Amino acid sequence: MFEKVKDMLIKQLRLKNVEITPDSRIKEDLGADSLDVLQMLMTLEEDYGITIPDEKLAEFKTVADIVNYCDRHVK
Repeated sequence: MFEKVKDMLIKQLRLKNVEITPDSRIKEDLGADSLDVLQMLMTLEEDYGITIPDEKLAEFKTVADIVNYCDRHVK
């Protein structure tokens, strides 16, 4: 799941030559804004048939936060 989220971040944020680790902070390290995060989570919902409540948005600080949520909810 980490590789899928990482690839999505690279594509969504148009990142080049940026090392993404589970500890990478989405906003501070990768330069995402709230809209970027929302779009990415909508893509995850569509791709994996899950629902991510809006209130979870604020809880996703690192790449690992997203990966862990998906690991728990993707069947």
